[in-house]
Amino acid sequence: MGGGGQLTEPAEEVKGRAGGVYTWQEVQSHCSRSDQWLVIDRKVYNITQWAKRHPGGIRVISHYAGEDATEAFTAFHPDLKWVQKFLKPLLIGELAATEPSQDRNKSATIIQDFHTLRAKVESEGLFRARPSFFCFHLGHILLLEALAWLIIWVTPNIPSPHAVILEPRVAQVHHRPFEGGLGASANWWNHRHYQHHAKPNVFSKDPDVNMLHLFVIGKTQPVEYGIKKIKYMPYHHQHQYFFLVGPPLLIPIYFHIQIMRSMISRHDWVDLACSLSHYLRYLCCSVPLYGLLGSMLLISFVRILESHCFVWVTQMNHLPMNIDHEKHQDWLSMQLHATCNVKQSPFNDWFSGHLNFQIEHHLFPTMPRHNYHLVAPQVRALCDKHGIPYQVKTMWQGFADVFRSLKNSGDLWLDAYLHK
Repeated sequence: MGGGGQLTEPAEEVKGRAGGVYTWQEVQSHCSRSDQWLVIDRKVYNITQWAKRHPGGIRVISHYAGEDATEAFTAFHPDLKWVQKFLKPLLIGELAATEPSQDRNKSATIIQDFHTLRAKVESEGLFRARPSFFCFHLGHILLLEALAWLIIWVTPNIPSPHAVILEPRVAQVHHRPFEGGLGASANWWNHRHYQHHAKPNVFSKDPDVNMLHLFVIGKTQPVEYGIKKIKYMPYHHQHQYFFLVGPPLLIPIYFHIQIMRSMISRHDWVDLACSLSHYLRYLCCSVPLYGLLGSMLLISFVRILESHCFVWVTQMNHLPMNIDHEKHQDWLSMQLHATCNVKQSPFNDWFSGHLNFQIEHHLFPTMPRHNYHLVAPQVRALCDKHGIPYQVKTMWQGFADVFRSLKNSGDLWLDAYLHK
């Protein structure tokens, strides 16, 4: 081991040791699929083998290979002391005393101020769930379910609304059983959604901006596609065909193909059994009432309606925001550049499931959603202090911005395609 934190022996010889001293340059060199280090609270960890066993999935932790993962680690793990036991065997050393605590060009002041805010929020108990809120929420779902069955009993020829009303909302309360009860997979959703929260709107890291060449989004990708003369679709018309491809087909087609492929490839037989049981139960209940064809038409209608709600609620917060390649920003700056809020109202809170507080949802992913409105003023004050835009818009403006952003990106692509 040389001075200044420079290694004088191969990295393989220090694996498993906890006495190494490293520079940021050395840590950043270990960011390949087969060689991954990261830093948490100035401690350096070799996660190459552990990444494959990571409960949140290999991808989300690999997105921080070669980086400081302190803020993401704190955001995703409610019980830090318990998680420490998994870190100890991975410890190989620490940053040299001459190295800053943050990597690259991240602001130490912003990081410290956000850490202070998080500690304050924790002391105020805003990470504790309020059981009465979720009991009330479940109660109104069950009431609607009872109303749905009453409609069937009184007017048996009217299509049953129970599949629309009950299952999507209950899934928020009891995650795994009801994800399977929707025909979905809890593991698939978690592994996908954790990546989105860890690196929102970052190409190749956030799966939500992987548009499969159907759309070009943001300001960077359209120009890149245009310069390279890539034209899988007429992107200058994407704001028009979005209504035919995006909202109606995301859940019924794309998500369902991904879910089945994920469960089978990962041998996730429990999730697969729960998923198949949903369709079996649905057919057993609906075929006697509507026949096989009517049952298929009904569930297709339900999925398309569900997909519309999902796409508009989630994309109004992200699609109009900054979408780019990795910029290695601090947690606060990264999340604020990729998310925005929709104004609070009883309807907006209910309709979006409190995802109108998307900024707070991203900054504090383990916070119960009924507390977002309490922390929002403090987050906004911190953003004002550091000159970070804190965007709030109406829901209708959010919907319009989705359309507008697609058109703008399409125009950028066309200009680059024709003239660059």
